[in-house]
Amino acid sequence: MLPDKCSVLEEGKQCVNPPEFIVSVISGNDEYMVAVTCQKHKHIVSGKIDILQNEGKMHEGKISFSLVKAIGTDCVHGDTDDFVQIDMNRSKN
Repeated sequence: MLPDKCSVLEEGKQCVNPPEFIVSVISGNDEYMVAVTCQKHKHIVSGKIDILQNEGKMHEGKISFSLVKAIGTDCVHGDTDDFVQIDMNRSKN
């Protein structure tokens, strides 16, 4: 399960947009999920991660943005309400 809102705070308030990207840092053979973000805040999250990496507070590595995708398996079921906020036609940025 992912958070239902973008990870960014604007003027002390949580962004109300649904997440469009899973943000991770790829360091060697490891990948660390660090946030979820909407398209509007993608550049802000990237900048913050750069700052944290430069301060030694986060793993060094390449920042990766992966589109949020809806999945279903034999043990993970979703109903139509779960898929309302995911834009399945969005191209990868």
